[in-house]
Amino acid sequence: MPTVQANGIEINYEVQGEGEPMVLIPYLAADQACYAFQVAEYAKHYTCYSVDLRGAGLSGKPEGEYTTELLADDVAAFMQAAGVGRAHVFGVSLGASVGTWLAAKHPEQVKTLSLHSAWDKTDPFLRVIVQGWQIVAQALDSVTEMVIAAIFPFCLTPELYAARPEYVDSLAEFVRSRPMPPVDAFMRQSGAVLAHDATAILGSIQAPTLITYGRHDIVTSTRFAAPLTEGIANTELIVFEDCAHAAIYENVEGFNQQTLDFLQRHSG
Repeated sequence: MPTVQANGIEINYEVQGEGEPMVLIPYLAADQACYAFQVAEYAKHYTCYSVDLRGAGLSGKPEGEYTTELLADDVAAFMQAAGVGRAHVFGVSLGASVGTWLAAKHPEQVKTLSLHSAWDKTDPFLRVIVQGWQIVAQALDSVTEMVIAAIFPFCLTPELYAARPEYVDSLAEFVRSRPMPPVDAFMRQSGAVLAHDATAILGSIQAPTLITYGRHDIVTSTRFAAPLTEGIANTELIVFEDCAHAAIYENVEGFNQQTLDFLQRHSG
């Protein structure tokens, strides 16, 4: 896979498909392959640039404090270094927070913004959840097993665990097959989640913005919908009724269809 030097680190990425450029920003601890179920469909219409964020995948994992603003500056520098033009920007959870900063600070690089399971500012409940993940990662000394044991139950509904255990197992095996960060890098990247506060910059976002949530998500629930839809000028809101934090895995067909509808209305 190709790499570029951007904002002082090496950034790993993958390119698939053809059409207008689209940049997909991973969620916490994940590498660029985390959106495989989306890229399979999106790449029929767009040139999909899937990146590894600082602290994850095969990108650089330097010491120091990570913030969602810094990660956005990384992505902006990556886009320049890789020759990516004005792009459709997509992110889930941490990726959405990074996309928020990217669209606010670098509006000329963002054609549309897709924010899935997003939040404006980390609140006390989200802080407790993420700190719990940090405790489990340190106790297990494994980010991989922490994701499966501690993050998955927030991402998928009890109904999915009961009805499709083999699918949940396949998602776990997918995580085990990927290059996962060491615990120290996870602590730095999750620190960016804990510190996230984009309230002051939402009004700077100019791009048409899609915001989606899972009805059963408690991590980034619809409690965050109003601050984002009221703070960003041009938004559309979708709630996936039968999903939790990861509609990208629980309702792949519905998620892809509805998000592509938004993208294609703002393409060309």
